[in-house]
Amino acid sequence: MQRRVAMLMVHTCPLEQAGIGDAGGMNIYVAESAARMAAQGVEVDIFTRRDHLDLPAVVELSPGVNVHHLDAGHDLHWTKEQVPAHFKELTAEFKKALSSDQSYDLIHSHYWLSGKVAMPVAKELKLPLIHTMHTMARVKNLNLAEGETPEPMIRVQGETQIVAAANALTANTDAEAASLVSLYEACPDIVHVVTPGVDLYNFTPGAGRIAARKVIGIDPDAHVITFVGRIQPHKGPELLIRATSEMLSHSPQLRPKLRVYIVGGASGANGSEVERLKELVVWLGIDDVVKFNPPVPRTELPNWYRAADLVCVPSYSESFGLVALEAQACGTPVVATAVGGLRTAVADGISGVLVDGHDPRAWSSVLARLIQEPQRRVLLSMGAIEHASHFGWDATARGTLDIYDQVLTEAARVNKSIG
Repeated sequence: MQRRVAMLMVHTCPLEQAGIGDAGGMNIYVAESAARMAAQGVEVDIFTRRDHLDLPAVVELSPGVNVHHLDAGHDLHWTKEQVPAHFKELTAEFKKALSSDQSYDLIHSHYWLSGKVAMPVAKELKLPLIHTMHTMARVKNLNLAEGETPEPMIRVQGETQIVAAANALTANTDAEAASLVSLYEACPDIVHVVTPGVDLYNFTPGAGRIAARKVIGIDPDAHVITFVGRIQPHKGPELLIRATSEMLSHSPQLRPKLRVYIVGGASGANGSEVERLKELVVWLGIDDVVKFNPPVPRTELPNWYRAADLVCVPSYSESFGLVALEAQACGTPVVATAVGGLRTAVADGISGVLVDGHDPRAWSSVLARLIQEPQRRVLLSMGAIEHASHFGWDATARGTLDIYDQVLTEAARVNKSIG
């Protein structure tokens, strides 16, 4: 019998452009894993909140995967921080949508906001609940950027409730699984590790660096360092800017050819962050080197990775770090913070370099050394392609479906014993 899954992600939509607003790696994760599950015979419906009047009720994302828009609230333009005030409306709409078509086998919620909405619906409709955190408040609060606002207690409490209610929890890495157990007292028996993937069909070395630079319009002789992602303090773009300033201070000979690109848009409550960083770049006197570029469509993103000599992921915490994998699949070494899932996404010394901490001087030293060692970058590039080849969305889908099967088998056993 064909499985049917109701996925829920209320604060952002898989149709949105990743790299701006609240759309990021989770959007890609949900869209890619759902498509691969559908290819393996599972019907997937993704429920999200309507945030534009012109959006149809149902949109086909890919064969076997449909996005359903829930109507909740008169004001369409909520920020992520405003969603908790509308849990009741969202829960009612989600329940109505599932009650009208009682053929779902389970609910899979993504991120804590969705988990809070899914919990009462799963309980009332007697459906198993699988939840993926993607990021966790207690982990983020242990790794805040300077001046960054801690995650609120309502989120910590919400995540704790979800952990207690879920039939299964999926984590991106062993480290994240350990955090669920140690920080949220999750039962180890319900915590499963499913590693995210990368689209190995589109993220490839392609025609190479020079060809990619020609497409984008970058000097073929430039030394290029690129950041891709949402512009928010937690992602660390300011660290890259300050490291660039340090690098030019101790290695001024790099200036004529050095180009640092920050590709992405403002995120959620950090609407003024892009302008603040642009002002910082001017104040540091490096606006001839550091350039800002708005988010690009995913079809264009591989060329940005290929065009770079190095891709930087200076996050303060990451449950995984899809940007790191995508860059490596394109043959570009990654310099990333040695935190969370980045320790899995980057093979230190093989596909890139992991840096401890967020000292701009330490980062500038690593970046300057790599920029001036082209032979080492070639070796890292070869290692990057090999490392990324082990991560595919098909494996992510299979791992998730195995968890679904375990949960449904256990639910059937329990129901039989009760009956």
